[in-house]
Amino acid sequence: MKKRYDYIIVGSGFGGSVSALRLAEKGYSVLIIEKGKWYTKDDFAKTNWNLKRWLWLPSFGFYGIMKMTFYKHIGILSGTGVGGGSLVYANTLPKPKKSFYNNGSWAHLLQWENELAPFYSEAKKMLGATKNPQLEEGDLILKKLAKARKQEHLFNATDVSVFFGEADEEVSDPFFKGKGPRRSGCTFCGACMTGCRHNAKNSLDKNYLYLAQQLGAEIIAEQEVYSVIPLGTEDGAKGYKVFSKSSTKKRNHNMEFEAAHIIFSAGVLGTLNLLLKLKESSLPRLSKQLGHHILTNNEALIFSVSKDSTRDLSKGVAIGSILDVDDKTHLEIVRYGEGSGFWRIGMLPNVTGNNLLLRMGNMFAKLLKHPLSYGRLLFVKDFAKQSTVLLFMQQIDTTLQFTKGKHRMKSKISNGPKPSAQIPLAYELAEQYSRLNNAKPMVLLTETLFNMPSTAHILGGAVMGSNIEEGVIDSDNKVFAYKNMMICDGSMISSNPGVNPSLSITAITERAMSIIPPKD
Repeated sequence: MKKRYDYIIVGSGFGGSVSALRLAEKGYSVLIIEKGKWYTKDDFAKTNWNLKRWLWLPSFGFYGIMKMTFYKHIGILSGTGVGGGSLVYANTLPKPKKSFYNNGSWAHLLQWENELAPFYSEAKKMLGATKNPQLEEGDLILKKLAKARKQEHLFNATDVSVFFGEADEEVSDPFFKGKGPRRSGCTFCGACMTGCRHNAKNSLDKNYLYLAQQLGAEIIAEQEVYSVIPLGTEDGAKGYKVFSKSSTKKRNHNMEFEAAHIIFSAGVLGTLNLLLKLKESSLPRLSKQLGHHILTNNEALIFSVSKDSTRDLSKGVAIGSILDVDDKTHLEIVRYGEGSGFWRIGMLPNVTGNNLLLRMGNMFAKLLKHPLSYGRLLFVKDFAKQSTVLLFMQQIDTTLQFTKGKHRMKSKISNGPKPSAQIPLAYELAEQYSRLNNAKPMVLLTETLFNMPSTAHILGGAVMGSNIEEGVIDSDNKVFAYKNMMICDGSMISSNPGVNPSLSITAITERAMSIIPPKD
């Protein structure tokens, strides 16, 4: 391997992979450093009970694709591995509503809806976005709910990043005129979020990263960047020295590289954790806004567990349908594949209440009123077959801040309302859906006990602004006060999209890369 590159990219998710391909196309030498492992279709877990291949928990020797991180105010689900969140996400590629472009710290910088329109189109093309062709039982129940609410016109099949060819039949690349890898068609097994074992999911290693490698981009897996130091001048005009260490081996295998430019694309948790540390050492000029404006998509994750053992709610793509409940609220039906019942170990009844005593009282009232129903739900034979997850999202900005801690970041309340697991509309929709599903709504015990919401889409923390007092980066994703440094991942998102953000991260990064000129 070379020791000096034109660009070093920290992280291989939606921002990092886009950056790698577009820079390689322009003639730059590119190195991606990824903390997670390389995974092929044969490496993924068959169910989420295989914790070693599904969870990222290095202290236990687990190096899978799903990472769960709990802070004082929020529980976060994120992805790890070559391809980042695309390995574990639910394939959906919705475009946010108009208010996304007109809110937050970036709203006054550009006419974002018009500015990003061509890049959204390019992102959907590159990610192979296709309308889900097959609604399954969980989706049809959501359609019934839409009809009951007189909102059937607001129900739609999702655009998903999946190849719908003949199931398990391998064909030459159908997306890039044969330049991509061979692919196989979707089997509708529902196991997208434990890793697609059928080569049908359009994860980033099948498009952006694959094509970037064909152009010479290099990827190092299982290495975690822990330091970045400007070369020569404090502002990075002469480039940076990058230090990494092994993320999977007990004995560290340290590496050092130099780069003319650096791009941070390790997601909110990776990028902010690193930059907050570096702000106190080698990168002191970073904006004081770093870690502020954390967005949670105002989410609720509610399981609807059916009492009907004859049902199979695991069939379909991970998210096959969406209901636009109102102009700021969206409800999606999420499924896991057959046998994936890990989440059952942390379930409690979904209840309301502003304090622990009230929630516990309401929970015991439910258990006493329906003891047999709740008892049977805890011991269903196949939890994935008898449950769906209701993913509730709102385009409402919640306010958190991440700060540097002794060993990891800490969360704190910023100005305004804190994220809450108690969202009345989410509770109402879960009850309505569960009645149609002959089911009971259940949530993670952290929500019932601690009123701690969970999110799969943590965003912000390095938002855009017109100057260093307003944000961490400018409208072209360039870091204020440093040259040759950019941030391209979920931490750049400056307003709450209210839907899955993967397409938006891809589109914004496409725009940022389009501004960079070809190498001389």
